[in-house]
Amino acid sequence: MKIVLLYGGQSAEHDISIISAHNISKEIMYDVYTVQPVYITRGGVWLKGPIMDKPLEAAEQLRLEQAFVGSWAEKVGDISTGTVINPGEIKEEDAIVFPVLHGPNGEDGTIQGFLEVLNMPYVGAGVTASATGMDKILSKQLFEQAGLPQIPYIAFDQREWLAERDILMQKIEGSLLYPLFVKPANMGSSVGISRVQNSLELETAIQEALKYDRRIVVEQGISAQECEVAVLGNDDAHASVVGLLVKESEFYDYEEKYINNTVGMQIPAQIDSAVADKIQEYALRAYRALDGSGLSRVDFFLTNNNDIFINEINTMPGFTQFSMYPSLWRETGLETRDLIEELLQLALKRHAIRQALKKA
Repeated sequence: MKIVLLYGGQSAEHDISIISAHNISKEIMYDVYTVQPVYITRGGVWLKGPIMDKPLEAAEQLRLEQAFVGSWAEKVGDISTGTVINPGEIKEEDAIVFPVLHGPNGEDGTIQGFLEVLNMPYVGAGVTASATGMDKILSKQLFEQAGLPQIPYIAFDQREWLAERDILMQKIEGSLLYPLFVKPANMGSSVGISRVQNSLELETAIQEALKYDRRIVVEQGISAQECEVAVLGNDDAHASVVGLLVKESEFYDYEEKYINNTVGMQIPAQIDSAVADKIQEYALRAYRALDGSGLSRVDFFLTNNNDIFINEINTMPGFTQFSMYPSLWRETGLETRDLIEELLQLALKRHAIRQALKKA
């Protein structure tokens, strides 16, 4: 079977996608599969690379829009540029898509809907779970219906901000206590997110967040540790051990997370077993609330009093060498190579179930 490895994309998480795709490609069983890399440039052009029958040496080889020369070419070997294709040309018989796309236009249901139209099996969450998982406002509403504890927040859109700025500022400062976190509703990897301590910083942060989305969430800041759980499966989903982020600062931006890698991981988290069980239970409840399938990483806050609050769910979590999702499963007893194979099989099973449903 051929795996169509779909990566890159037009979101701010483009580079993370390339690193994730490279790490996944290193763990594929090439005695069973071949890999067709398809790279989406930042400009939205789809490029098809040569078939892979073994892992590439470097993630940069997956940037099919450029040919490298000189010292780089000597280091990694000959690199071919990709061939421009129409998106629909990825459709093939006996092929499965692994969309390693983070953020908007990849993790938000758009690519998933496109693959549904092509009637191709694909790894990860479906349209509904992807769209609601990406949208912080919709996911918070679903978490509330599922009875999951959350920190206080206020959500609004650009129209409200432009028309009622003073009223919104009064509402935020009258309901929530500083420090606050300002977030675009649809964005990941801390892009566009700010921690603020006063009114001036709040207004500036909202203007910054509006550059990334027209809908905004302002959340109450709390003193807490951040815990994460990996979920794997379709209707029979199960949760990994709990992991804890080890940080020296209260907030880490994109560069600290992915470039400088100053966030450590404690796996399994050194917390009370009953608390860990509750976090795992909440993770599965959140997964089912969104109708998750394939995989997700569910993030929580844990206070010194062992109060648990769900933060968010990521339906296509990072697969970089620093990422929590594969690390959690390794510590749970599932090696990354076996994890990738399980994700492929889960995708095929879900596709078979959908094919068996009556169409009219």
